[in-house]
Amino acid sequence: MNTDWGEKSTADLMSRYVSKEMGYGVPQEGWRICLAHEFKEKRKPFQAKDVSLSNIWDHVGLGIRYLKWWYKKTQVEKKAPFIDMFGAQPLRQIYGAPLGGIGGGTITRGWRGEFCRWQLNPGMYHYKTVTANQFTVCLRRGGQTVYQQVLSVERPPTLQGWNWGYCGEYAFYHALYPRAWTVYHLPGQNVTLTCRQISPIIPHDYQDSSLPVAVFVWDIENKNDYDLDVSIMFTMVNGSGQKDDKSGGHWNEPFHLEKEGEAVSGVLLHHCPPLNPYTLCIAAREQPDREVSHQTAFSPKGTCSSLWSDLITDGRLDSPTGSSPPTPRGDKVAAALAVSCSVSAQGHNSLEFCLAWDMPKITFGSREREHIRRYTRYFGTKGDASPSLSHYALTHYRQWEKSIEEWQRPILQDKSLPSWYKSALFNELYFVADGGTVWTELSEDADVSGGMRSEDGGLPAQPAVIKEYGRFAYLEGQEYRMYNTYDVHFYASFALIMLWPKLALSLQYDIAGSVVQQDPTERLHLMSGRCSPVKAKNVVPHDIGDPDDEPWQRVNAYLIHDTADWKDLNLKFVLQVYRDFHLTKDSQYLQDMWPICQAVMESEIKFDLDGDGLIENSGYADQTYDGWTVTGPSAYCGGLWLASLCVMCKMARLVENEEKYKYYRDLLDRGSAAFDQLLWNGKYYNYDSSGRDFSNSVMSDQCAGHWFLKASELGEGDYQAFPKEKIQTALKTVFDLNVMSFAGGHMGAVNGMRPEGVPDRSSVQSDEVWIGVVYGLAATMIHEGMWEEGMRTAEGCYRTVWERLGMAFQTPEAYCEKGIYRSLAYMRPLSIWAMQLALNASQKDTAGMLCC
Repeated sequence: MNTDWGEKSTADLMSRYVSKEMGYGVPQEGWRICLAHEFKEKRKPFQAKDVSLSNIWDHVGLGIRYLKWWYKKTQVEKKAPFIDMFGAQPLRQIYGAPLGGIGGGTITRGWRGEFCRWQLNPGMYHYKTVTANQFTVCLRRGGQTVYQQVLSVERPPTLQGWNWGYCGEYAFYHALYPRAWTVYHLPGQNVTLTCRQISPIIPHDYQDSSLPVAVFVWDIENKNDYDLDVSIMFTMVNGSGQKDDKSGGHWNEPFHLEKEGEAVSGVLLHHCPPLNPYTLCIAAREQPDREVSHQTAFSPKGTCSSLWSDLITDGRLDSPTGSSPPTPRGDKVAAALAVSCSVSAQGHNSLEFCLAWDMPKITFGSREREHIRRYTRYFGTKGDASPSLSHYALTHYRQWEKSIEEWQRPILQDKSLPSWYKSALFNELYFVADGGTVWTELSEDADVSGGMRSEDGGLPAQPAVIKEYGRFAYLEGQEYRMYNTYDVHFYASFALIMLWPKLALSLQYDIAGSVVQQDPTERLHLMSGRCSPVKAKNVVPHDIGDPDDEPWQRVNAYLIHDTADWKDLNLKFVLQVYRDFHLTKDSQYLQDMWPICQAVMESEIKFDLDGDGLIENSGYADQTYDGWTVTGPSAYCGGLWLASLCVMCKMARLVENEEKYKYYRDLLDRGSAAFDQLLWNGKYYNYDSSGRDFSNSVMSDQCAGHWFLKASELGEGDYQAFPKEKIQTALKTVFDLNVMSFAGGHMGAVNGMRPEGVPDRSSVQSDEVWIGVVYGLAATMIHEGMWEEGMRTAEGCYRTVWERLGMAFQTPEAYCEKGIYRSLAYMRPLSIWAMQLALNASQKDTAGMLCC
């Protein structure tokens, strides 16, 4: 269902492209943009000053306490705040698909070709474009260079000896993660270059998907009636644009590696800071009809004319032997690699490069423990793996592409699915790798059980799935620096459980182990101003820690609220346990999690204050929606509670515990009746039951509990919590008000809408659109047969983020109708994979009906 307004926004991205060349092997589906495109709308990040006058009074205390904490953190401890309300990242509309596999660090290459976002130290981002990191093309005819150009539209003040300023109107970028293509038509040369980048992001693969590598394949099309010699040069600075690039002691060396009948050569760039040293590697395959040459070291400052002249003379570099001396303090060093080939008249040829980085051992900010990255299981921990990584990537990338194509093909070829959806589904997956992600081996002395063993209702010290597949963590967002934030993972988890289920289960075991732990240390919570323990027993933690501290060892980095009072965390754990079992059929997992689920449910029952089977909310912001005061039973937490009772009934039957089944069944029956009586108003479920001015607001996410039941193939018959007709009526109301009555129906669903059709502005987040929530809402609609409504709802978010606001590969948590956004590069939008699960289920149901 492509809408007219949607087709126009897609076309706008390519409106400045003047060439007719469409590149070599570029797919039809994906996100495509001309390198000359400029986004018209410029937004600013939400900061403390953006709190409305009507909400300032409620946040004065928080503001004062946060300011004191922020000053201590930044000025005294010299650390980065886990959320920096005074230093939010400005919007840079430049990012493309990140490079690298899962958990080994990432380097993002912008859609104009720049290397511009770095996450090599685990979970810690910096946003520096390194000017000298470039690809350059050299064309030679009859032994003479006829054209040499940096393939960059920039005109930087440095490196003036190079030929900059490629005309972006002759090039476009196309992303279909984990691959991307950049097509360059060389003006006046009748030559088209297509650069294809490949990262090893392969579903259900737990080896190659962990590798910190990317491959660049350059396809060269010569449309002339004469032969050409073509060279591509890859230049790379030793470092990532940070201050330690000049700290001294860094050095480069050429290498050559031959095994299994294949040879690669290139340059190793050894980066030697005291914390987390690593080696970058630029490499190419050696083949009979290709010539590989290099420059071990050059200074990436001044005009850098000598390197340019070296290439322009004969299309090759000097290739000196031996390593470069360590850099003196204050200097940087870079390296260059060139590969040359002949391209016949009206012919085609290709060149292959690899970029790898090897940081096998990592420490987080506290420097207390050393962790070993997952890929070292296959390439060792000595820090000398870059040549082998490059060799492996250059000899296996074709198999990676075959696997990627087999995975994506059924969706890409499904003509019932709109093009925007296909782009969104795969491109939003960038966050699995580029979410500050770490994937580490479980150390021999690790104990994830939290101290309570299986025989006592706890877990094994080293569950088999973690022992075999390692530990996995990703940030709530690149700007919200907390690992495995659980209320958000609830939405994002669909991508993991569908594509890398072992990682999803591993994460669940880590969370389960932390449930039984407690940390009585008192600390101040910034919202309330009260002190309470860091972690209570039998409560799911908000997160497993800050990468600037010591994740897994110290949980609950989030100190805005006392998360022990959050009703939704425990419920989201229970719902995920059953959904994950339903999708994996892992009976050991269910057996291990059943006692933990009982424990967290018992800690919830204390909130059933009047004994009607329905938990109540009290106080401020005690669920995933910060800023909305909730009193009494609410649609969101009440719905999650009823859904959790449903899955507890189902799990009790599976473990053959009839007593527990009857216990949860009684709570479910009484709670469902109370939920309907207190919250249903004939058209939707009220936000809460307090009777306050805004208690009858229409919450877009009011059916979240039902969504998870449908994702688990429950929600009907014995395991029904909500009447089907009421769910469908509520979804219709949400679509009419929160979607179609907001921003002309073009921006997704606003969190809160008043019944009269204006956004709820009673809190700082009620008038926001949360992209990940919208994708979950769309999935719920699809489960209920509302396919067109679901697609229209989600389309508004994709068009807004990817085509209008220039937020590709940095999808934020939220945006308002005008002016601002909040928290770039956020975890929750991975929930788009819940839409795919819903589509799979609907196709399965249709097939079943046809068979009948």
